[in-house]
Amino acid sequence: MTTDLAVRLILLLPLAGAVFCGVLSGMRQREGLIGSVGTGAVAVPFALTVMLFLGSHHGDAHIAEFYTWMAAGDLSISFAYRVDALSLLMTLIVTGVGGVIHLYSVGYMHGDKGYWRFFAYLNLFIFAMLNLVLANSLPVLFLGWEGVGLCSYLLIGFWYQEISNTAAANKAFIVNRIGDFAFLLAMFLLFREVGSLGFEAILGAADGLSQASINWAVLLLFVGATGKSAQIPLFVWLPDAMAGPTPVSALIHAATMVTSGLYLLARLSELVLASQVMGLIAVVGALTALMAATIALTQNDIKKVLAYSTVSQLGYMFMAAGVGAFFVAIFHVLTHAFFKGCLFLCSGSVIHGMHEVEHELEHESEISDEHGLEEAEPHGVEGEKDMRQNPLPYDGPFDPQDMRTMGGLARYMPSTRWTYLLSTFAISGIPLFSGFFSKDEILFKTFEYGYSGGHAWAWAVWAVGVVTALLTALYMMRSYVLTFEGTPRWPRSAEGLAPHESPATMTIPLWILAAGAVGMGFIGLPAAAAEIFGVENWIHHYLGAPYGGPVAEAELGAHVPMVIEWALIALGATIAVGGVVFAWTHYGKKEGIAYDGILAERLGGLYRLWRGKYFVDEGYDKGIVQPVIGGSEQGLSPFDAKIVDGAVNGLARLTSGASGLLRYIQTGIVQNYALAIALGVVIVVGLMLLPVVLA
Repeated sequence: MTTDLAVRLILLLPLAGAVFCGVLSGMRQREGLIGSVGTGAVAVPFALTVMLFLGSHHGDAHIAEFYTWMAAGDLSISFAYRVDALSLLMTLIVTGVGGVIHLYSVGYMHGDKGYWRFFAYLNLFIFAMLNLVLANSLPVLFLGWEGVGLCSYLLIGFWYQEISNTAAANKAFIVNRIGDFAFLLAMFLLFREVGSLGFEAILGAADGLSQASINWAVLLLFVGATGKSAQIPLFVWLPDAMAGPTPVSALIHAATMVTSGLYLLARLSELVLASQVMGLIAVVGALTALMAATIALTQNDIKKVLAYSTVSQLGYMFMAAGVGAFFVAIFHVLTHAFFKGCLFLCSGSVIHGMHEVEHELEHESEISDEHGLEEAEPHGVEGEKDMRQNPLPYDGPFDPQDMRTMGGLARYMPSTRWTYLLSTFAISGIPLFSGFFSKDEILFKTFEYGYSGGHAWAWAVWAVGVVTALLTALYMMRSYVLTFEGTPRWPRSAEGLAPHESPATMTIPLWILAAGAVGMGFIGLPAAAAEIFGVENWIHHYLGAPYGGPVAEAELGAHVPMVIEWALIALGATIAVGGVVFAWTHYGKKEGIAYDGILAERLGGLYRLWRGKYFVDEGYDKGIVQPVIGGSEQGLSPFDAKIVDGAVNGLARLTSGASGLLRYIQTGIVQNYALAIALGVVIVVGLMLLPVVLA
């Protein structure tokens, strides 16, 4: 099979799956067929990508050019796709992790009325994402960029019957448009300066561009990346995006779409390195990582914890990009896809089980959506109440996503528990798990950029990264303990009411992703360890430009001494283990869920600031949304009513008045028409004879 044919199939099979699942109405009730086609439309491209990966030669780039998309003047854009180390690795992530999530969705979405629609959207998303990572020019990449934005809107608002879900979808769509507008401006600027939007042309002309043009282009691309990859100030959409089904969170907000901003910067890494925006990228990433980590420490919704964790980990990736370690950013994209994808799917398994508890309680009329626990009927001695149910540990209705209603799930959901725990160790940076290698490398490269590169601000970024690493271990272990350890906290748990483990279609994907969360880090051994064991850092040699890869990296004047590198590795391991032990001790062995209250009391206003998510949404609402709405109502609304509507209505009245006058000509009396014709003939004849008479 030729590379061009393989690329065609990789791109078109998910599109064909979307058409099959979404258009063929006669198949919509056949879940087995829909699930098989939808999953196969991603699994086959994964197999084809593996074939291309194994058959590729390191350092080579194959361009598959199919046909001209548009041509106008000097602008000519073709549907051309680039197969190199970076695009192959990203395609493996998109189709590999995406295929596993599709398999999980077969069980998770079972019985949903929109089952066919869900798989159509998922397949369409994969098609758009593949266009993004395989594109050989910015316009084709932008086509995929907008495609994943559209699909995320459809998937976040999938259960559109609830207004909160549609509001979350609208928020994601609108916030991303801000970043997309900056992306468009960057493309206009680059085309003006370079005369082409192909990657090779842009990178080849980078040396001839003015510093101002490079700075503006990279800054605008970075703003676009902050939209898709949820960085300050455009991060507010991602936590609300948890309104979509959990597989959506795993696919879009852990493994694929949110990493597209990092991919864009890595693809144009040579241009980014030539700019003076590097420090801004690293600082924004560090602040985002710290802010999101502190918020995650206060959340009770299990998916919200993972959502803010995603924002924080994306901040780590931008830290790496900001110090010129683009291959490390992509390395963390890879490990993050496994452990965060697994964590999201585990949360879906937990929610799936807790919904069983909720439905049973509703069936027995012990809870209601409006008032939470219902008061049981008296029995036995007059006035005595039936105390079968435990009280909820908070005010409000029963919430199957609230970790405070969980606890003790380890005995009922063993596969979910173990895979969640392994992924928690990975994201926390416990030694030998995948997150330890990628996160440690980010911190080391940041330290090295300050130590050897002479950039003082990198020390501050490194310090923020270290603090964030500690917070990550704390909030992730907290989420594990509150969910799986201790005693059950849901009503009637003492009477045996409990959730069941999810079906094999859901647990098998968990174990696949957990395996990657455990072992994937060994492809990126630290330089100190690689030297001892006589092996190479595979991901560095595969992606790094010094070894023939497509990703450039910062040049440093010196290297960190080996003893310092080992000390940094030991520091990272100590922080991870210490954070996990602290969280286990205080949430699992001592105070339990009550430790949140103790923490809130000790931290006071700081904890309230974290719990309030820094009141960023409220600030946007008061500072931007309400003024725009108010200004529109006060200024634009009268203009629209009096000028725009007035012009349209005035034209209508003019047309109506003119036709009202003309209608008197049409009397319907034949004699009048004959008289008019006769008069017309007389007038015409008179005009013809007039010159003769005058002569």
